[in-house]
Amino acid sequence: MTFPPANVSAWIALVPLGLYFAALAGAHLRRRPLLVTGTLDAALMAAAVSGLAAVGPLSLLVPAAGGSPWSWPVLAILFALCVAICVLVSRPRLVIYNITVEQFRPLVAEIVSSLDPQARWAGESAALPGRGFQLHIEGNGPLRTLSVVNVGERSSAEGWGEFTRRLRRAVRGLRVRRSPWGPLFACLAAVVFAAATALALGPSWWPAVSALPIPAGPPATPSPGDTDVPPRGPVGA
Repeated sequence: MTFPPANVSAWIALVPLGLYFAALAGAHLRRRPLLVTGTLDAALMAAAVSGLAAVGPLSLLVPAAGGSPWSWPVLAILFALCVAICVLVSRPRLVIYNITVEQFRPLVAEIVSSLDPQARWAGESAALPGRGFQLHIEGNGPLRTLSVVNVGERSSAEGWGEFTRRLRRAVRGLRVRRSPWGPLFACLAAVVFAAATALALGPSWWPAVSALPIPAGPPATPSPGDTDVPPRGPVGA
């Protein structure tokens, strides 16, 4: 099993990351928040760093596999299993892009009260005994990205599913301003794509550029004191 050439490695490493930044830019430039499940969010992040992992840590394990043609498929499955285990051991969550806590908390409070009139709030956490689950709102500061985490030890899948459906409908009907992080993520995506293109084209066109003849400069103009007469020796020598 041979390693991919440098230009292919650049594309493998950087293109998924650039696509992830482009997706974040699109989510933050929308006029409506975007809600995704925690599983999908983790899968997208894993896909974004999969290229870096392929040309980095995973490529170091290829020689240990003995050069088998199944080395890369096995390593890809191993990476996917690691991601799946991390998703399975994490708590159920919903991730909402391009929204603030001030805009989101009244929305959740209205849904919680409609689901269970006996719901109790404690800070950013709510317990719904009638529905059999508890939730906690996690804010990501100025990034305008929030998470709703199911923190109950014995939560009801039916109650959480109903909350998810109602929250998804409510988020779709909410209108917000575009996030200032959208242009930044778009610039990051452009920089990553430009770097991938430069690294991919580098081995092919950099030597050609360096081999071009360098034009000679104009001939030096002698100063008035300079002459072509060789210097004389001392008199009497």
